[in-house]
Amino acid sequence: MHQDPRGDAALEWRRATALGLSFALAAGAGLLFLQFGLADGLDIMDVVRTVLIFGTTFWLAWGAVQGLAGLFWRNRPLARATTIEGRTAILVPVYNEDPTVTFARIAAMDASLAAEGMTDKFDFAILSDTRREEIADAERHWFLHLIAERQAEGRIFYRRRANNIGKKAGNVEDFFTASGAAYDYALILDADSLMEGATIVEMVRRMEAEPEMGLLQSLPKIIRARSRFGRAQQFSASFFSPIFARGLALMAGRTGPFWGHNALVRVKAFAASCGLPALAGQPPFGGHILSHDYVEAALLARAGWLVRLDPDLEGSFEEGPENIVDFAKRDRRWCQGNLQHSRLLQAPGLKPWSRFVFLQGILAYTAPLLWLGFIVASILAPLFVPAPDYFPDPHLLFPVFPSNETSKAIGLAFGVFGLLLLPKLLIALEATLTGRARPFGGGLRALVSTLWELIMSSLIAPVMLMFTTRSVVQVLMRVDAGWPTNNRGDGTLGLADAWAASRWIVATGAALLLAAWALAPDLVGWLLPVALPMMAAPVLIAWTSRPGAAGLLRTGTETVAPPVVAAHDRILAEWQAIALPAAETRPESDTLSAAGATA
Repeated sequence: MHQDPRGDAALEWRRATALGLSFALAAGAGLLFLQFGLADGLDIMDVVRTVLIFGTTFWLAWGAVQGLAGLFWRNRPLARATTIEGRTAILVPVYNEDPTVTFARIAAMDASLAAEGMTDKFDFAILSDTRREEIADAERHWFLHLIAERQAEGRIFYRRRANNIGKKAGNVEDFFTASGAAYDYALILDADSLMEGATIVEMVRRMEAEPEMGLLQSLPKIIRARSRFGRAQQFSASFFSPIFARGLALMAGRTGPFWGHNALVRVKAFAASCGLPALAGQPPFGGHILSHDYVEAALLARAGWLVRLDPDLEGSFEEGPENIVDFAKRDRRWCQGNLQHSRLLQAPGLKPWSRFVFLQGILAYTAPLLWLGFIVASILAPLFVPAPDYFPDPHLLFPVFPSNETSKAIGLAFGVFGLLLLPKLLIALEATLTGRARPFGGGLRALVSTLWELIMSSLIAPVMLMFTTRSVVQVLMRVDAGWPTNNRGDGTLGLADAWAASRWIVATGAALLLAAWALAPDLVGWLLPVALPMMAAPVLIAWTSRPGAAGLLRTGTETVAPPVVAAHDRILAEWQAIALPAAETRPESDTLSAAGATA
């Protein structure tokens, strides 16, 4: 497939510059810490901590550099077709979800497409992997209700698999195998996805205008968050993520990401390139690939297809976890999937950037382990410090005292916090100057919300560090996470539940503080910002799971509900007023309507 050599050269220059700057910042941090460690003589722990500082700072710097790149540069816009010729299947995989809520989303999206005059170009396929029979009965009931209400016979289909081999990836693959030949494109959603009809149509127009495109990823925004934790995630996804996503798109070029949902794929490209074999061995490193989306993006790029992220696509929504515990449960599965990618780094034919993406995913989960390792190494460091030698030269008349290099440690701390804070503060400034902050309550309110989000994320960061560390350790110990059902709706947690989920974090924080007090008293003050949130984990988890932050963390979707969101709210309210029959007559087949022709 055709590639522009000038564009390739510019892309390589951007990547080299971003990576070089990240390495330089990490090296600077490592050298600064090494100077601090050399004050009392070099020992093995100084070397260990310098390496750990280098690794963790590189990860922070890489994220900051992408954010800064997104502030100042944009990808070139794509052309768009004036008419749509191909047919698109909108795939909605479900797994033990509330069908009233999920199918009402489909009704809202179908109505939005109807408003665009495009229902004849789009079909919906509900792909059920539900294991619980009572939910499956409800799915059949609400499917028939959906068909009747939308007058969608022949446009909306439902099938339930007898065996959910391969989880979501296998579910989608089964659809392509059985029915993919009937469609040119497929929009892959999650059960909580919601997209405007105009956005769906725009994505198809862009793909039709670019015959080399195999996948187009939108940037979903989180909606309907109610808790402090959820609203902080929602604000971050709407306010910061578009800028970071622009930087990611700039670095990725033709080898963009796939996040598994709210993305349009070209059926022939996906079907020909993205077959996923089960890995040899047992989970967590063997078996079916959990984080299949990144692998599918890599396989499309390997086959020469353009994989692109367009953060400018508005009208793409999802919902998020409402508390830290639910977030950690979902993150446990992602951790296992990303670490599983270590077995794919040497897969033949992959683009270098795809391999680097796998490495990034692995580092995303091992970086917290590096931070914890640095803390533990710093507590143990006094045990390895050599005895001071105040007379290195026997002919000296006066002792030589080690120089005080505390300023180096303070400078390093400020640098690390700068990498965390500066990109978000600059994004808030950019939003104020460009008017992008208006939907967030204006420049001043957006700035205060940014500061509040930074405070919250700093408080819960040690708690999240511990959950991530446990996930990595469990995977390394060959503990399989499986594929748990996502918790939707009210995520409020009481102190008792929060204590049960995090008492081990409390114990770890207390143990670190006591160890520092016994072995490295000078470190206690530095450790308090980490240890105190860990010891307060139950309070933080319960507090952030409740509604709050009134007036702050506002997003545009809260001020004015997007049309498809408002339509879903109305339809859901109407449906929930309808009583579900006490007993359903189960058809002989779980396929109520077959979608398309056989591939």
